[in-house]
Amino acid sequence: QVQLVESGGGLVQAGGSLRLSCAASGSIFSINTMGWYRQAPGKQRELVAAMTSGRVPNYADSVKGRFTISRDNAKNMVFLQMNSLKPEDTAVYFCNYEPAFLSGRGAWGQGTQVVVSS
Repeated sequence: QVQLVESGGGLVQAGGSLRLSCAASGSIFSINTMGWYRQAPGKQRELVAAMTSGRVPNYADSVKGRFTISRDNAKNMVFLQMNSLKPEDTAVYFCNYEPAFLSGRGAWGQGTQVVVSS
């Protein structure tokens, strides 16, 4: 099993920045995708950004140009640098791990709250 622990959420004013971190531990398959999803109150969980172990990124249109995902494969960590934050970015942000070729072996973190005030 894989465990994910997020950190870095908080309260920030619109236009500000936050950096989220996620550390993975356990039985990590080297070929994987790690990323960030978010869920706002009353809404479905949605992809924010993800990156393969080969460092190929994928971003939601709503965050392109503002958010940057990165990862440290040696430390099994993934990061999300969030700039120019907007009130609509307010949500609980979840770290996700999905190994390639191993269906059903993914994992979720417990989430970290991000609140952007106007």
